[in-house]
Amino acid sequence: MSPPRTVLVLAKEPVAGRVKTRLCPPFTLHEAALLAAAALDDTLSAVQHTRCDRRVLVLDGEPPARLDPSFEVRPQAQGALDRRLSAAFANVDGPTVLVGMDTPQVTPELIDDALAHLDACNDAVIGRSVDGGFWIVGLTRPTRRAFLGVPMSTPTTGAVQHARLVELGLHTATLPLLRDVDEYDDAVAVARGAPATRFAAAFRQLDSKFTRVLVS
Repeated sequence: MSPPRTVLVLAKEPVAGRVKTRLCPPFTLHEAALLAAAALDDTLSAVQHTRCDRRVLVLDGEPPARLDPSFEVRPQAQGALDRRLSAAFANVDGPTVLVGMDTPQVTPELIDDALAHLDACNDAVIGRSVDGGFWIVGLTRPTRRAFLGVPMSTPTTGAVQHARLVELGLHTATLPLLRDVDEYDDAVAVARGAPATRFAAAFRQLDSKFTRVLVS
């Protein structure tokens, strides 16, 4: 029997003051948390509709009240992001991809494409983000060396992570560039590009108080 195809979501409970603080100002900490919650909902919905065998929410905090029962919930490890990524992959077997909660525009098709790359004789897959990081990463056979020591949250993180995978001898496929929601301009661009998302709806409602009504 083939090992299960797994999608991991690395996320943080959307608590005011702990998420999306770079959106403040113009938003309040509470409003930034509402946007983070919408982004997480969009991400979980996309994963829910993928053709994977196993869905795991790797969470710092408490899970959403209405989490779909197809998701397992595991606590995030402690430490820097490279260690948390490594730990997230430690308890899976077989083709596995990981996404965060910062790209609410992600679609089931993009995640399925990542899994398809792993099915098609690739050892790894990565999708880099506009800010220099990466929004998705996947491995056919998880290994701790894939992440440990990679400097995270820098303008070159995605490039360095890609290089690490190649250095390990992993044939690595790439996915399209996406934009993380970090700052206000990112939120505007993502909401415009994916207007049907929960994130875009929450953004439009909150942003209207500044009379900066979102227009395409």
